[in-house]
Amino acid sequence: MDDKCIMENLLLTTKGVCDLYMHGTIESSTSNVHQVFNQALKDSLCMQDEIYQKMSAKGWYSTEQADSKQIEKVRSQYAKIS
Repeated sequence: MDDKCIMENLLLTTKGVCDLYMHGTIESSTSNVHQVFNQALKDSLCMQDEIYQKMSAKGWYSTEQADSKQIEKVRSQYAKIS
């Protein structure tokens, strides 16, 4: 297993943890539990960002610019709903 694969696995795992903590925050029944989940979520999001930044710097996580016509199409669809 190479470094890129390890980083991809770390990123996917961290994203999954963020999802769990987000649901824990939303569903918590007391302020104390909410606060603990919320802090864990914030910490996990920071970790996810750090992993992404390192992968991006190495060219292991590429993104592409969204087509402006596609953006406008989606914008118009949502404008009709409002």
